[in-house]
Parts: sequence; C-alpha cells; structure tokens
Amino acid sequence: MSSEPPAPLSGAAPDEGTPVSVKIRERLNAARRRFHANDNIAEFIQPGELERLLDEVEAKMQGVLDSMVIDTAGDHNTQATARRVAKMYLNEVFKGRYVQPPAITEFPNAEHLNELMIVGPVTVRSACSHHFCPVIGKIWIGVLPNEHTNVIGLSKYARLVDWVMGRPQIQEEAVVQLADLIMEKTQPDGLAIVMEASHFCMSWRGVREMDSKMINSVMRGVFLTNPTLRREFLALIPRRS
Repeated sequence: MSSEPPAPLSGAAPDEGTPVSVKIRERLNAARRRFHANDNIAEFIQPGELERLLDEVEAKMQGVLDSMVIDTAGDHNTQATARRVAKMYLNEVFKGRYVQPPAITEFPNAEHLNELMIVGPVTVRSACSHHFCPVIGKIWIGVLPNEHTNVIGLSKYARLVDWVMGRPQIQEEAVVQLADLIMEKTQPDGLAIVMEASHFCMSWRGVREMDSKMINSVMRGVFLTNPTLRREFLALIPRRS
C-alpha cells in the first residue's frame, strides 16, 4: 500500500483552507501597510473576499455568543444574531474600513472664489476603538478656497465624513484624518473642522455620564495664522446643542 498522500483535487487552490482574514493580513504585512482600527484596507481586499470575510466574522461572533452562555439555538431572538452583528460591522458601522473612498467629482474654481465657506452640521455616526460603543455627533467644516482650489459639491463633504467616521475611531484622530483627506481633495488656502460628539462609552458604561460631550477642532493653513478668520468661522457656527 502506498504511503504517499492523496493528490489534491483538480483545480483546488493550495491555500483554499486559509481564512480570508489571514490572506488580507499577509498582503498588508507584505506591503508594510498599517491596519489599525481606523485605517482603510480596501485596496488589499480582492473581489468576493468581503463576502467570505462576513462568513468568517459570523462564525467568530457565534463563538463569542457561545462563550457568553447564550442559547442561540433555543432563543428565537438570538438565532441569527451572529450574522446580523457581522453584517452590521462589515457593511454598515465599520464600512469605511473595507470600501474604496467615495467618488468625488472635482471642478476648477472658475470664478476664483476666495471667501469663507462653511458646511454643516454634518452628522457623525462612528464608534470608539476602545469599546466599540457608538460615537454620535456633528461636524462643521470651514474652507477658504483660492483660485487653484478644487471645488466639490456640498453633499461630497458628507460622504467623506461618513467614509472616515465609518470605522472604529478616536475623536481627536478622526478629525485629523478628515482634515488630511479634505486638504488633499481640495487644496484650499485654509481648512477648519469642529466636531462635537457624545460617546456612549461614557454614557452607556463606565461613569455613565449622560450629558458630557467632547468638542475638538483642527485648523490648517491660514486658519492657523489668521486669528480674525478663525474667530469668524467659530462665530458663524450655529449654537451647538
């Protein structure tokens, strides 16, 4: 009797049994790319792999429920919870990690606009990296264009906010990521961002402080050097709740 192992099935991939998360991580490591919670990794995910990643997360989430001693077989309320949570994380609340940035049409500043423009409030729906608890709030964006600035539609600011915030975030890092992205897309003379948010990791757990909010800002370009412009931006923001 031969002791040689059976030949692999025709057409079977040599790494067919490797979890898709491992393959994605290997590509990231090979490219020396960071994959922190608030990083976008879409370029390292191949077609069809997001669906397989969903299956993998569902299986791991089922293990979490089992370890929490929840009878998902007998409890009709939690029978599909593992799948629902996996879909929520990958397709909704953390979608900004797994999809390419939204398509942004940029137009030349034909009229040479150079006055302060403010967009907001734009709704923030995110989650903290520490506990995956919701972070809900608002953002105001101030832009001072120049003749070379790329002009983008108002709705595109909301799409960029949604893409950056749709990941586990720390608020002070999130506004910096957003500022970097808008500066890259529009190249203005100045950019100002103010974010105000409630953190459920404070109100739902921990100290359970219901009314506390965090407010922070990022100033770029002339907003850093021109205090009059900075005061004008802050004065024009409607009274925050």
